[in-house]
Amino acid sequence: MTRLSVEMLAADTVEPITSAGHAQLGIAVLAGIAVIVLLITQFKLHAFLSLTLGSLALGAIAGAPLDKVLTSFTTGLGTTVAGVGVLIALGAMLGKMLADSGGADQIVDTILAKAGGRSMPWAMVLIASVIGLPLFFEVGVVLLIPVVLMVAKRGNYSLMRIGIPALAGLSVMHGLVPPHPGPLVAIDAVGANLGVTLALGVLVAIPTVIIAGPLFSRYAARWVDVPAPERMIPQRASDDLKKRPSFGATLATILLPVVLMLSKALVDIVIDNPENTVQRVFDVIGSPLIALLASVLVGIFTLLRPAGFGKERVSPLVEKSLAPIAGILLIVGAGGGFKQTLIDTGVGQMVLDISEDWSIPALLLAWLIAVAIRLATGSATVATVSAAGLVAPLAADMSTTHAALLVLAIGAGSLFFSHVNDAGFWMVKEYFGLSVGQNIKTWSVMETIISVVAGGVVLLLSLIL
Repeated sequence: MTRLSVEMLAADTVEPITSAGHAQLGIAVLAGIAVIVLLITQFKLHAFLSLTLGSLALGAIAGAPLDKVLTSFTTGLGTTVAGVGVLIALGAMLGKMLADSGGADQIVDTILAKAGGRSMPWAMVLIASVIGLPLFFEVGVVLLIPVVLMVAKRGNYSLMRIGIPALAGLSVMHGLVPPHPGPLVAIDAVGANLGVTLALGVLVAIPTVIIAGPLFSRYAARWVDVPAPERMIPQRASDDLKKRPSFGATLATILLPVVLMLSKALVDIVIDNPENTVQRVFDVIGSPLIALLASVLVGIFTLLRPAGFGKERVSPLVEKSLAPIAGILLIVGAGGGFKQTLIDTGVGQMVLDISEDWSIPALLLAWLIAVAIRLATGSATVATVSAAGLVAPLAADMSTTHAALLVLAIGAGSLFFSHVNDAGFWMVKEYFGLSVGQNIKTWSVMETIISVVAGGVVLLLSLIL
């Protein structure tokens, strides 16, 4: 068990900072979440401020001393940022390298050159899934939308037939597969094994992305038949480059952290001896920090140098990659603070008691809570970090496999029915030139299919594993 896991376990087992009963705690939770929802949706306040004020409201209504509520919030914020902040930063650096070097475009062009006709939707979902591994959803959308629009126009394809598979690949990676912020925070909160979660996340992602992508796109194309909007076809990053990295080098760089983390998980299962030298070596090189750091350092030589980036351009590129994630780090950190406030006020234990009394399977409860918060706030990340805090105590007696499935159940629920309070909803609408109704028939339904299918696969795996 890592030092961070030990600290989290210690934090989760302290005496609650309030002696409130279940009824009062239930009201406090609903009030805290209501404050967050209203501030985000009605007052358009930044999610960081909304989560902070929601945490204070939760503690106050639960009857906890304000100074202890502040301590819980800041402790949770600090622990969360310490656990996942560096990983998010490294992921952003890798994504920026991939975009600016033309590596992403190289993967896209190589796969599309070998695809055509009926295989094109499958090619798009493959591209989006590979590109989506190291990239945040919004960055992936910006990278892939020009490709989607150009393929739809030049090949005379329905926009939805090409666009839905690409969006499905990005969304599934964002919600289920680390090193994306949501899954990382959930892994941190419930103390799950990252390698096992990654492996199971990929396993859940495959049938989910097939059903929500190429298969659903057939119906989406019938429901909404629109041409690619000319005004939204921007210039691609690599159009200004004289050369760009090779397909093999780019793909190897993207997959390096995944291979290292999965190798660690496999060695842990096969050897299962913390004193074994081989296992200790893989514990280091397969840790998320080292795996992502290695990929970033390798990317300097496999992505930037082949694209003609000299030493003087590396540092500015890294700086530019960090600026956009400041807001994400604050939201994730505040989500961790909210989570710790939930635990320290005794809400986690209350959820544990209720789940036992009502006989609700833990994985289904986690999915339902994430769904409710997603519908209310519109943010998959807020839904993930909040739900993870509520159900974290349920993982105490779980096996390594089931703790990982708990993380995936939360991630699946956090993707349910994106609508008008989700920034991603408006991004897709504007890029594709859709009306609100058309976007609901396509994008929103696709997100719901992802959530339901992934949740169902997770529950099925829990019966098998």
